[in-house]
Order: sequence, then structure tokens, then C-alpha cells
Amino acid sequence: MADQTIGETVPQRRVLRLSGAEVRDFLQNLVTNDIAGLDTGLVYAALLTPQGKLISDFFLAADGADVLMDLPESQAATVLQRLTLYKLRADVTIAETALHVRRGLGPAPEGAFPDPRHPALGWRAIGAAPGSAPQIDWPALRVAHLIPEMGVDLDGESYILEAGFEALNGVDFRKGCYVGQEVTARMKHKTELRKGLARVRVEGEAGTGTPIEGETGKPVGTLLTRAGDEAIAYLRFDRAQGALKAGGATVTRL
Repeated sequence: MADQTIGETVPQRRVLRLSGAEVRDFLQNLVTNDIAGLDTGLVYAALLTPQGKLISDFFLAADGADVLMDLPESQAATVLQRLTLYKLRADVTIAETALHVRRGLGPAPEGAFPDPRHPALGWRAIGAAPGSAPQIDWPALRVAHLIPEMGVDLDGESYILEAGFEALNGVDFRKGCYVGQEVTARMKHKTELRKGLARVRVEGEAGTGTPIEGETGKPVGTLLTRAGDEAIAYLRFDRAQGALKAGGATVTRL
């Protein structure tokens, strides 16, 4: 059993360091959540396109006057490029680091903070030392609590409200403007979302990326992260009724 006071390495993550006198104002005008949360712990947020589509989600952590950004390695180059574009003459420096991200369940070590998305995800920490090899079934935890992951459940076509970011404490509707805010606010004030992520039960063989079809054979969504007989799926809610199929598997919305 891994020592959970050390925690497990979170694979395929990159950490950027943002520093300078204007770093908090810079981020406040760009990301979906309120940067004031850095004073008490981790901030889960996202960077969007002006059209409201997801560029990447990430965690922000205060490190003295600096801010560390823990983000998917696959999105790091794109995010760095976008931040540099927005920086202009602001007193902000953005640099890559060799820091590691760790996570665990149970008592948190010094310097760690609760994962702000859900209590079931335990704690996260950023530091110079790597953690142990993964042993906890994190995908199963994510599926059980409908928590998406970039590159599997989320991509550049995702809208954060369809992905459940409000329930995951990833967006603040009182903080004021940020890139993509207008589209996100319009979606918030619709009577209901027609598409989005949902938990489903899967009976049979079907993996990530398998199209889901309705009773008439028309596409109604896509199967995403699967853990055992449950999965996250992206669904068109008004069409995903009755008996659904994904390849040779039967899919039922939970």
C-alpha cells in the first residue's frame, strides 16, 4: 500500500509559475473562477475561447506572491501561448517548472489542499518531489461523482456548463468579466441544458469514444470514461430516452 501522506504522482501534468505585481489581476480577467479563493486553498478554473469553448481546465495555487498553475500536459503549450498573447505589457512573467503534482486520500500532508471539485477526490499538492506510483482507482472515483477529465471527457468543443463545472466549483457567476463569460452566462440563464455529461450504466463491451444510439438508431451521444459497469457519457438529453446502445452494449442513464 502506498504511503498516502506522500501521495501518488498525478500523471501527465505540467506546472506553470506566474509571477509579477499584476499576476492576480491578470488571471482574474481571464479565468472562470474567482482568484480570491487562492487565499484559502486551491482554485479550480478554466480558460475559454471568446466563443465560450474550453481551452483547458486547471488548478491554481498560491506560492507566496506567485501563482502555480497545475494543468494537463497535453494543454500546456496551448495555454502558455494563450497566456503570453493576453499578457501584453502587464507585469506578469510566465515560466515552465519541473514541479510535480501529487494527490491522495485520507489525511493531507503539510502544504496540500482539498481538491475543490469534490470531497471524494481527497487532496492535491505541488512540490519538488514526485509521489508514489498510482494505486487508487481514480477513474472509478471520477465516474462515481461525474467528474470529467481533459482529453477523455473534455476537449476543445466542450462548454463548461455542459461539463458540470458549476457543481465542481469551477465557475463563479459573480466575479465579473472573463474570456468567454458572455456565452457562459447565456447558457446559465437558459431554462435547461439540452446536452451535457451524465452517468450511465453499461452492460456489454463498449469503450471510450463509442457512439451511443437511441431506439431509432439515431446518435444521441458518446461513451466517455468507463469504470466497470458505469461510465460518463455525453448525451443529448431530449433524445437519450429508453433503451440506448453503444456498440454491442446496452446503456442506461443513471
